[in-house]
Amino acid sequence: MQFIIGIDIGTSGTKALAVNREGEVLYSTYVSYAPISDFPDEQELDPNELLQAVIKTIQDLLLHLQGNHKVMALSFSCAMHSLIAVDNMGLALTRAITWADLRSKEFAAKLKGTEMGNRIYEHTGTPIHAMSPLCKIIWLKDTYPEIFARAKKFISIKEFIWFQFFGKYQVDYSIASATGLFDIRTLAWYSESLSAAGIEINHLSEPVPPTHMETNLSEEFQKNIGLFDRVPFIIGANDGCLANLGSNAVLPGELALTIGTSGAVRVIAGNPQPDPEQRIFNYILTERLYVCGGAINNGGNVVKWFVDYFEEQRGALDNDLNSRLEELVQIDPGSEGLIFLPYLFGERSPIWDSNARAVFFGVHSGHRPGHFLRSIIEGIGFALYQTALALEDCTGPIQKIIASGGFIKSKLWLQLIADIFNKPVFVTEVADASAVGAAIMGWHALEEIPLLNETREATKNLRSFVPDRERNQIYMKHYSVFSVLYGQLINNFNVLSEIQKEKQIIKNKI
Repeated sequence: MQFIIGIDIGTSGTKALAVNREGEVLYSTYVSYAPISDFPDEQELDPNELLQAVIKTIQDLLLHLQGNHKVMALSFSCAMHSLIAVDNMGLALTRAITWADLRSKEFAAKLKGTEMGNRIYEHTGTPIHAMSPLCKIIWLKDTYPEIFARAKKFISIKEFIWFQFFGKYQVDYSIASATGLFDIRTLAWYSESLSAAGIEINHLSEPVPPTHMETNLSEEFQKNIGLFDRVPFIIGANDGCLANLGSNAVLPGELALTIGTSGAVRVIAGNPQPDPEQRIFNYILTERLYVCGGAINNGGNVVKWFVDYFEEQRGALDNDLNSRLEELVQIDPGSEGLIFLPYLFGERSPIWDSNARAVFFGVHSGHRPGHFLRSIIEGIGFALYQTALALEDCTGPIQKIIASGGFIKSKLWLQLIADIFNKPVFVTEVADASAVGAAIMGWHALEEIPLLNETREATKNLRSFVPDRERNQIYMKHYSVFSVLYGQLINNFNVLSEIQKEKQIIKNKI
C-alpha cells in the first residue's frame, strides 16, 4: 500500500501519520516535549529537541510499516509564528521563540494602529501582535543587540529542520504569510516590514510554494531516519491552514473550529479578506487559496491551569479529563451568572491585546468548583464565537462547523459550541487534522489530487450536534455581558501591566 507521511510539528509535540491517497490514516506516532519558560511572558522550545522529535516519529512510523507499504513522500505541517536566530554555520543562537511568547508586546503596541502598522496588516494579512516574528525581531534587536548582530538568518522551526535535512534556507508561502514580513499578494518579502524590523531580504529564507519538494536528504539523516531512496520531502504549509484541509472544511460557509492548547476558527477563501478593524488574519494555503480566521491564546491550556492549581479538582481530573468533564460540569448553561474572560495568557483574535487578563465576573457564594470549570469552557466558547462574528463580517455567513482538536472527546463541550454558535457541529474521523492536511498537500504535490478545495469522501461525518434554541437564548444573554467586559476593563489591564513592569524593574535593580 502506498502512503505519505504527514508530519505536524507543534508546540507541545510532533506527530507523524501514514495517510493513503483516500485520506485514511494507517498508523501514527507521537513525541512530546515541554516549553521552556524561565521568565515572565517567555515561551521557548529547544530547536535540537524538535529536530530529534521529528526524526523519532518518522523512524517509529517506518519501523511499524515495514513490508508491503511504500512511502511516496513526506510532507510537513508546523506551528506558526516561531523565530530562531541562526549564525553563518546554521547553528541556533536562540531557542525557538513560539507564538505564545509575549516579550515583544511593547514593540507590538507601539506599531499597532500607526500608518505603517496598518499598511503592514493590509499587505501581510498578519495582525500586529507579539506573536508575530516581525515583532519578535524588533524585540530581539532592542534587547539582545549582540545576538541580532551575529544572526545570519531569522527563521522558523520548520526552516531550521529543513536546513538540517537539505542545507537550504527555504520557507513555504504559508509559514511566511504568518510572519508579518511577507506580502500575501505578491508572494515576496514586504519591504516596509523589513524596514520596521531592521533587516534585509538576505536575513530571510527563499519563499517557495507549499508543494515545493526536495529529494537530496543529507547522508547523515538518511542513516538516522532509515530512508535511502530518493523519497520526496514536501515543504507543506502551516498548521492552521492544513487543519482546514485535514478536517475537510474547504467549501464556502464551512467553519473549521479547533480547540487544543489554544483555539481557532478558520474558513477557506479564494482571495484575502482583510478586516478594516484588523480582527482576523489572512494566511496562504496555496497560491490560489487563503485561510481567513482568528486564533485565541486560551483553550485547553486554561482548563489545564485550573486542574493543576486547584487541588479539589486535580484528583478528579487527572485520569481522564474529558470523561470527567461530563460528570463535573452538570450545571445549567450560564454557570448561574458566572462569566469568564479567558485571557489567562493574553489574547490574540479578535482583540489582539497581550495585556488582557482573565476575569471571573459575577462570583457569588453559591458558586462551586464545577461552576468555575463550566464558566471557563463557556468563556472559551464565547471568545471563539466573538472571533467567528468578526470573520462573518468579512467572509460571509457560516452554515456549519467542523470540529477538531483534543476537545472533540467531550460531548458536553461539543454541544456547548453548537448551542453558543447556534450552528450544527460535525466531528470527523481525523486523527490529527494538521498532519492529515500535510499528507493531502503531499498527494496534491505529487499530482494525485488535482484540487484541494473539494470535499473528500474519505472524511466521514461520524457525529453531529444540533443546537438547542433555548440554550442558545440563555448563552446569548450571557454573551451580551461577556462582549462588553473587555472594553470596560482595558484601561485597568494596561494599568496592571505598568505596575508589573515597574515591579520587575525594581526587582532587577535589587
